[in-house]
Amino acid sequence: MIWIKIKRVIKTGAKSFTRNGSVSIASTLVMTVTLSVITALIFVGALLQSTLQGIKEKVDINVYLESTASETQALALEEALRARPEVASVSYTSPDQALASFRERHSDNPLITSALEEVGGNPLEASINIRAVNPSQYQGIADYVQSLNDTNPSTQGSVKKISYSENKDAIDTLSRIIDSSDRLGLIIALFFVIISILITFNTVRLAIYTSKEEIAVMRLVGASSRYIKGPFIIVGIIYGLISAAITLILFYPVTYWMGPLTENLGTGMNVFTYYLANFLEITSIVFLAGIMLGAVASYLAVRKYIKL
Repeated sequence: MIWIKIKRVIKTGAKSFTRNGSVSIASTLVMTVTLSVITALIFVGALLQSTLQGIKEKVDINVYLESTASETQALALEEALRARPEVASVSYTSPDQALASFRERHSDNPLITSALEEVGGNPLEASINIRAVNPSQYQGIADYVQSLNDTNPSTQGSVKKISYSENKDAIDTLSRIIDSSDRLGLIIALFFVIISILITFNTVRLAIYTSKEEIAVMRLVGASSRYIKGPFIIVGIIYGLISAAITLILFYPVTYWMGPLTENLGTGMNVFTYYLANFLEITSIVFLAGIMLGAVASYLAVRKYIKL
């Protein structure tokens, strides 16, 4: 019996959707725009994270050691840093390795090569390159290195300079971008969600108004409140389902066209490849968002304008 009632509610809701053709189309288009914005924010977020990840991998700090620092001190400092959870990687470069790398980079510059020969010996210092898990953690890492240099007996007096202060502005800017990107995306998404709910709310309200005689008849014959309200909520869900399907179809050619562009911009990501690789996840999010938008807006409308 309950399944028969559910089928009747769905059938009535579908008829209401087709009967109010122009209104249904307008509501579907508005919800499609909202879901397109939400979907676009998914791709923008992925692009931004991919770009920021590439920048994060290029940001680091170097700890330059005193010429008097022993290799034992350098290795002790490296080991202490490697044990820190906020440190992603640590790489020690000895003076000989630094000189060999410098010669290789400038092998085509005879002026620099001859200058090294005139200087004699090895003018370069040992260094430790540090990459953090998160750019916001570099200040803490720099402070930790300084404390090791000041108080730890095994590493005391071994540090000559920490390059964090030179990179601080770039690191702080990157940290602010990472912290702000998610919040901005959420604000934009919420703005369009509210607009979509308001428009769908008013559309369902109009459908309730045009069906007031039918609602009155159903009341007289003793129809339950769920049976009367159900079709209007089904209408909202249909709006969401159709809008979600249109959105996913539209984004296939759009991402296909934009894929090479986003890859060539240096983001490190092809949006079309991302779309295909995460199709099930994106589809689930879009359909769920469409259903929730339609159902919530319809529920609010029937609760306000159908008094039983």
